[in-house]
Amino acid sequence: MEASDTPGSGDDLSGSAGDVTGRDGGALASGLGSPDPVPVAREPEAEPPGEGLTLAAALEAILMVVDEPVAEVTLAQVLERPTAEVAAALRALSEEYTAAGRGFDLREVAGGWRFYTRAECAALVERFVRDGQQARLTQAALETLAVVAYRQPVSRARVAAVRGVSSDGVMRTLVARGLVEEAGTDPESQAVLYRTTSYFLERLGLRSLDELPELAPFLPDDVEILEEQK
Repeated sequence: MEASDTPGSGDDLSGSAGDVTGRDGGALASGLGSPDPVPVAREPEAEPPGEGLTLAAALEAILMVVDEPVAEVTLAQVLERPTAEVAAALRALSEEYTAAGRGFDLREVAGGWRFYTRAECAALVERFVRDGQQARLTQAALETLAVVAYRQPVSRARVAAVRGVSSDGVMRTLVARGLVEEAGTDPESQAVLYRTTSYFLERLGLRSLDELPELAPFLPDDVEILEEQK
């Protein structure tokens, strides 16, 4: 039998393969092609801090929270504005507050700017600090005041030792309210000593410290034993 008569000869297979490629190749290529890119939704970019605020409003917001004068250069860097523009805005605000007779003013002190209570209002502020806030002393302030009253003159370190915690901030508050004042220094440690004031006696209705109530009824029974062991 001749090779040409054999079914499935090489010529027939080649033709079949060509037919497959010709008929289906385009469809396969179309089906396997890269899909169209899907558009990705972008989130809107966040606005820079302070966007939409006037320069005056931005300066007021920053200066409202500082506890020491801030230099013009520092404010300019934070706000990303020219230093000359910031300086002009600060002076304009200061003049505006003065012209309006506000209870505060904006002053340039020690190379920086800060809000201060106007001098004409000093007496009112002092009265508020002393009288208006006296009834709202914190528990820590009351404890510190009691230690000073019964141990005076006493240093901050001694007060902290009695209370078991630092009393520096509380002591400053008591001094500001006129209840406690400095009373020299300790000859050994050179630490500042504190004592109660005449205003303290006035607020408690006492003529002298001798009229302070005895502590014994308010102390635990083992306090005397502990004191003897020290």
